[in-house]
Amino acid sequence: MYVAVKGGERAIDNAHAWLAEERRGDTNVAELSLAQIREQMSLAVNRVMAEGSLYDPDLAALAIKQSRGDLIEAIFLIRAYRTTLPRFGYTQAVDTGAMACDRRISATFKDAPGGQVLGPTFDYTHRLLDFKLAADGEVPQAPIAEPRLEATPHITEFLQGEDIIEREPASDVTPGDLTREPMSFPAGRAVRLQSLARGDEGFILGMAYSTQRGYARNHAFVGELRIGKVPVEMEIPELGFAIEIGEVELTECETVNQFKGSKTVPPQFTRGYGLVFGQSERKSIAMALVDRALRWEELGEDNLGAAAQDEEFVLSHCDNIQATGFLEHIKLPHYVDFQSELELVRKLRREAQELADQMAAQEAAE
Repeated sequence: MYVAVKGGERAIDNAHAWLAEERRGDTNVAELSLAQIREQMSLAVNRVMAEGSLYDPDLAALAIKQSRGDLIEAIFLIRAYRTTLPRFGYTQAVDTGAMACDRRISATFKDAPGGQVLGPTFDYTHRLLDFKLAADGEVPQAPIAEPRLEATPHITEFLQGEDIIEREPASDVTPGDLTREPMSFPAGRAVRLQSLARGDEGFILGMAYSTQRGYARNHAFVGELRIGKVPVEMEIPELGFAIEIGEVELTECETVNQFKGSKTVPPQFTRGYGLVFGQSERKSIAMALVDRALRWEELGEDNLGAAAQDEEFVLSHCDNIQATGFLEHIKLPHYVDFQSELELVRKLRREAQELADQMAAQEAAE
C-alpha cells in the first residue's frame, strides 16, 4: 500500500534541479549536442529506437542526453512520447530483399550469391583501447564505398530451391499489434517477434546464450545477416495505391537450424528470425535464436524445460520498461505495508518466546 508523502514538493523540486546539474556536469566542458550523440553514439541511438518502438534518431539522441546515458531510461522516455503521437495507419510490409545493404554476410556460404559485404564491423578489430581517440586524433578516411543498390537475394532462397529448409507459410491474416492489444498466451509468432524486437537486449542475449549452451538444444548457423536501408511504403486510400513515405535502417538476421524431423515432416533445416531498427547485430541474432527456441511446439519438438522455450517466461520478462517499473516501485513509500509486517514479526517472536518460556518452565518443574 502506498501512502501520501506530505511536504515533499520542495524536496522533489530540488532533486530535479540537482539532477539537471548532474546531467550537465562540469560547465567548463563543452555540452554534447544532439548531432554529436546521433552521429557518434549511433549504436546507442539505434538501441533506444528499437526498444522504444519509435524510429527517430533525433528524438533518441535527445532521450539519451536527458537520461544521462541511461539507455533504459531513454527507452522509457521514447515510449512515453510515442503514446502521444497520432496514428495515421499501417505501412506495408517492408521488402528486405530490396535492401540497399551496407553490410551483408553469411556464415553458411562463403561464395554467397550477391557477395559478402563486411561493412562497418567490430568483428575483426583488436579489442585494444585506441588512445588516439583520447587525444582527439582524426580518424583516417575510409575508402569510399557505396551500398549495394541492386536487390540482394536472401541466402535461404537458395536452400529453399533444394527443398531442404522449411518454407515460410503465406498468410493473409493481419498480425496483432502488441502496442494496441495486451499480450495473451499462447501468442502467435508475429506477436512473439514484436515482443522480442522491443525486448531488452541483455535479456534476449542471455536467453539466446542459454540455447547455445544446451538449454533448448538449438544449434544454429547465421544463414544471413544484413544491414541497410529499406523504403517504407503506405497505401493512400484517396490515391488507391502505395507511395514511399521514407526509409528506415534495419538489421535482419535469418538463422539456419538443424531439425531431425517429425512424424509428418522429413529432416530439414528450420529458421529463426530477427529484425531490429538500426544497426543492432547482437540483438537481431539473439532474437533469431530465441524465436527458434520458442517454435518447438509448432515444429513437433520436445519441450526440454529450458527457459528459452517457455513463451510466458520469455515474453513476460523481456520488456525492460515493465521490469524497471516493477523493480523501481519498491523505492516508493511502503510504510503501511512494512509496519504491518513489522508488527506481525514482533507478534510471532513474542509467541515463540512465550512458548519457549513455557517449555523451559515445564522442564524445570519436572
